Amino acid sequence: MGSAWKALSDDSRRQILLLLKDKELTPSQLAQHFEFTLPAVSSHLRVLKDADLIVSKKQGKNEFYSINQKKALELLNFFERMWGYKLDSLKEFVENKERKK
Repeated sequence: MGSAWKALSDDSRRQILLLLKDKELTPSQLAQHFEFTLPAVSSHLRVLKDADLIVSKKQGKNEFYSINQKKALELLNFFERMWGYKLDSLKEFVENKERKK
């Protein structure tokens, strides 16, 4: 199993996770959002899957990928423990700044 932190170090893989946050997508659907090849997308998906950040399911000839909610929650909990109140303060600061605009 690969490291989630190492998998998250790549901008393209973080973009893939953002695309998968709301819906399941096939590699072909993901490739439409990038300027690299389908094999490159598949390579990124393999790294994310090895790190347990995404899961896949077969439907007919297609394989659909989605976020591994359990692993995402583990990462979120890590940051919450690390920064806790600071994240709440940052959120409040940003929201107040937006309201003033």
